[in-house]
Amino acid sequence: MSEQESMLIESNEYLKSGIHIGTKFKTKYMADFIYKTRPDGLSVLNLKKIDERVAIAVTLLSNYEPKDIMVVSRRENGWKALKKFNQLTSIPVLIGRYPPGILTNPNLETFTEPKIIFVCDPWTDKNAVEDAAKIGIPIIALCDTNNQSNKVDLVIPCNNKGKKSVGLVFYLVAREYLRKKGFLRSDQELEAKPEDFMEE
Repeated sequence: MSEQESMLIESNEYLKSGIHIGTKFKTKYMADFIYKTRPDGLSVLNLKKIDERVAIAVTLLSNYEPKDIMVVSRRENGWKALKKFNQLTSIPVLIGRYPPGILTNPNLETFTEPKIIFVCDPWTDKNAVEDAAKIGIPIIALCDTNNQSNKVDLVIPCNNKGKKSVGLVFYLVAREYLRKKGFLRSDQELEAKPEDFMEE
């Protein structure tokens, strides 16, 4: 099997979305995922590692029913992707400001008990990460080259600020999750296209 065939999507689709373009700042946490630094100072993430981590995330998520997963995005660039993701998978999503205590305070009407949480950025979604760490549930996070991942259980390296990049990750996670859960055949595509997950 060629490297191309073993990837979840053609590498040029990844490249088109800018998923591999990091920031000028890089943390020690993300060093292993960085392929090179461009002449303009931007770090470039390793596509193979992005692809591998998306696949690992799906394998992990497929151990859970949709209702036991929660996806969080404070930053607007993930909202369209999350809405589409929720529509296709029924996995609950939390868009915008994270309400304090929804994971930790059973007295709240909005109290929820996911068994795993997926955040679009461990920095902007840090309150969700803190709460999930407190109650001891696994945390998956999209991390750019400038992110710290000390509380994250599984890092998916990617450009988590780009709408196309975030959209493509959630397209792939939705498709692979539904395949693993038996809602789609292994060769079957989603009704939605990657563009449906991306902001214009």
